[in-house]
Amino acid sequence: MEKEKLLKNVKTLMKMHSEGLIGGELMPEDVLIGVVSEDELMDVLTLAMALNYQRNSYSLWESVVKAYRDEETKWIFNLHAVANSDIDILRSSLLFHRVGLQPNRHPEIWKRVAKGIVKSSVKGNVQGLIESVQFDISSLKKIMQGTRKSDFPYLSGPKIFNYWLYVLESYTNVSWNSRELITIAPDTHILKATVKLGLCSSEVLNGAAEDRQTVAKVWEDVLTGSGLAPIDIHTPLWLWSRAGFPQLSSLETLRSNA
Repeated sequence: MEKEKLLKNVKTLMKMHSEGLIGGELMPEDVLIGVVSEDELMDVLTLAMALNYQRNSYSLWESVVKAYRDEETKWIFNLHAVANSDIDILRSSLLFHRVGLQPNRHPEIWKRVAKGIVKSSVKGNVQGLIESVQFDISSLKKIMQGTRKSDFPYLSGPKIFNYWLYVLESYTNVSWNSRELITIAPDTHILKATVKLGLCSSEVLNGAAEDRQTVAKVWEDVLTGSGLAPIDIHTPLWLWSRAGFPQLSSLETLRSNA
């Protein structure tokens, strides 16, 4: 597909998103707004995102809100408390509102990520971790996807890591250096949308690590020089797939029926 035509389709898709024509009036993480305090939001987002794989995102964040509002379970979002917790007590609290679903793996991930963050900065929280690398994505990647990868299970993976960067930018006051380094987060919907646009063959729908890397690289190449960062089109693509791929050429029709 010609790059010019593809970019035109991408911009149409972004316009459809901005006008609410493909859904997205309420994104999964929006339920935290006005519920989680600003000084705890980074930590809550980070811990829960480490479990956000092969799972309905809306259900996850609704469970997070329930656990946060419950004085008996709210402590699971306190990094120091989690890092020093008894794993059995953590398991009970994590599963109570279904924030965690796997009784062994999820508490282990939750605690390891909390410990990883606590020992990564003087402040012992996500804000401190980010400040320690001076908001530089490249330096953060070297830590979380390199030297300290084992401390950040799943969160360090390309799918969740890049979406995590985007979510922090969207919901907190983080302003990244070199935000063009945030690659698209290649989840199932992104893979499907990429194939639908003709950028990759249906083989990438297998969803293997190399398939996701291929899709991320394709979007990096396509958007080079366009003024768009790959992550800027994540949500429009995600919603387009979730909506069943309404025709891009029918923008005016969709607008008139909205």
